[in-house]
Amino acid sequence: MVIGLAAASIAKGWVPLVVAPLLSLVIGLAFASLTFLGHEALHGAVVRGQRLRHVVGWFGFLPFMVSPRLWVAWHNRVHHGAANQAGVDPDANPTLAEYRASARVRVITDRFALGRRSFTGVIGLLVGFTGQSAAVLSSAGRRGYLSPREHRLAIAESLGGLVVWGAVAALVGPVAFLFVYLLPLLVANVIVMSFIMTNHGLSPLTQAQDPLRSSLSVTTPRWIEWLTMRFGLHVEHHLFPSMSSRHAPEVRALLLARWPERYQSMPLWRALWALHTSARVYEDATTLFDPRSGRRWPTRPANVSS
Repeated sequence: MVIGLAAASIAKGWVPLVVAPLLSLVIGLAFASLTFLGHEALHGAVVRGQRLRHVVGWFGFLPFMVSPRLWVAWHNRVHHGAANQAGVDPDANPTLAEYRASARVRVITDRFALGRRSFTGVIGLLVGFTGQSAAVLSSAGRRGYLSPREHRLAIAESLGGLVVWGAVAALVGPVAFLFVYLLPLLVANVIVMSFIMTNHGLSPLTQAQDPLRSSLSVTTPRWIEWLTMRFGLHVEHHLFPSMSSRHAPEVRALLLARWPERYQSMPLWRALWALHTSARVYEDATTLFDPRSGRRWPTRPANVSS
């Protein structure tokens, strides 16, 4: 309803053009909320039926045109099954060996990753989730995430999203489409990537399934928690992926009571600043390294808590 009303207001000229950027921000916030809803639904935390999960997930990820079956394979199975495991987790930052072996990894890390006090990392926030989703879709068959048939279906599901947004562009025209979709997509990317990058990017690499070591929870004001379905409480999510996020604060309280020395948490703004001022390459499991300057930073200690 929010997206539709704001988009119609822009496309039909119900508001002055100077108001359109503000409505783009509102649409972008709604896009981000839909994405977090799709994430929750595909984990089984919203509806139980497999087909209904798939439908809700497709609409939830529609702003980014991410296939639900790709997300389940990429995120639920591979990422959750090997969080921050070098060479296995598709979301983990590269090791120094991976950085040196691949020109593509070097370009992405040096030019587009948030870190090293380089403001070009803002590009990674603005387009990061869109770019990563497209890259994973193109390589899902080769990496073995999906069978050939499932890969074709995932591509078809993503193309279905492309058709939807193409139709929107044809209906509203190029100028309105800029404010209805393109600018909101940048806003949604920033929100989603701010959480994705802080959830694991400051934590050590690990070879064991240990969310208390491989994940970081970030705290935000209550209205942001509501908007993002408490996605920031990520240690809790990795312990109980299919749990409704409404219960995450209770799990957080138990973790703080039982393992206060191991539970990792900080405010989102502090985590983003820590990303900006450190590096995105692992020299070893507990050391972040900048190959350009030779500087090193430790991964987050286990006793950091808000």
